[in-house]
Amino acid sequence: MRYVLAMLASLLALPAQAQDRALLQLDWIPTGEHAAYFAGAQRGIWRELGIDLSLTRGFGSGDTINKLANGAAQFGVADIGALMVAHARQNVPVTTVMQVYTHSPHSMFVLRSSNITNFRQLEGRRISITPGNSHRLYFPEVMRRAGGNADSITWVNMDASAMAAMLISRRVDAAPFFAIHHYYQNKAAQRAGQEIVALPFVETGFAIYSTGLVATDALIQQNPDLVRRFVQGAQRSFEWARDNQAEACRLHVTRNPEVAQDDCEGSLRATMTYVFNDHQRATGFGRWENDRLAFTWRNVAESQQIDPATINPTSFITTNFLP
Repeated sequence: MRYVLAMLASLLALPAQAQDRALLQLDWIPTGEHAAYFAGAQRGIWRELGIDLSLTRGFGSGDTINKLANGAAQFGVADIGALMVAHARQNVPVTTVMQVYTHSPHSMFVLRSSNITNFRQLEGRRISITPGNSHRLYFPEVMRRAGGNADSITWVNMDASAMAAMLISRRVDAAPFFAIHHYYQNKAAQRAGQEIVALPFVETGFAIYSTGLVATDALIQQNPDLVRRFVQGAQRSFEWARDNQAEACRLHVTRNPEVAQDDCEGSLRATMTYVFNDHQRATGFGRWENDRLAFTWRNVAESQQIDPATINPTSFITTNFLP
């Protein structure tokens, strides 16, 4: 008995198995759009897979990609269009390891009181925009598909923080936003006696890939097992958050108290429609479909005035780490 007790004591004295430390760089501030990541971390999903995961806010997909390329983070949340441009111009050592959004949340917000119900009715209108905003880059193709004239638009440059207020006060006729953010923007409109309606670009058939998870090429080569476990944790986190949205947001708000619970739930509810849908069921979670990938690159290249032959977009995506 003394021998058994001594063995148990020695086992309990052993150090806990070391965890791989990794940093996930977001693409923007931690809104409810990112609740799956924070909830997964809070629940210990990555920790169970041997990863001590930290998360930090982002400043746009381009900045996230640059930070990974410079070794500041191992994993990132970034738009695949931004990665395509970065590869075409700089050949950055970063690869997409999971496609999260099966289509882009790009949309135009309008007021219901304006009676604008489709893109053609935006002809001749005033639309707010920020410098370099991808909505403007993609808008000509969206209008072409809708049968409208993009050249008739008057673009009004302003800071991103002013766009919703300018729309609500009717100083512009439309404002570009991701449809994911409709819930909390509409709350502000309702306080002013208005209602915001989203016109999603995808309704015209403009279905391009958007947000994905990226990793550094060095990590992929040196520690592929870590990448595989990270991707596994991300899938588990999204599936759990999909089925437990209120609880996922409660965990998210615990880490990010500046986000209101109902705003988080509104954003997360919309986000899940971009992650889990018919396209995802057809291709498999996190995977790409070749025609949509090629269509994405053609439109990104045209909007950025890049020769599509410059790169092959399949050269910096991988399904090797997906189940």
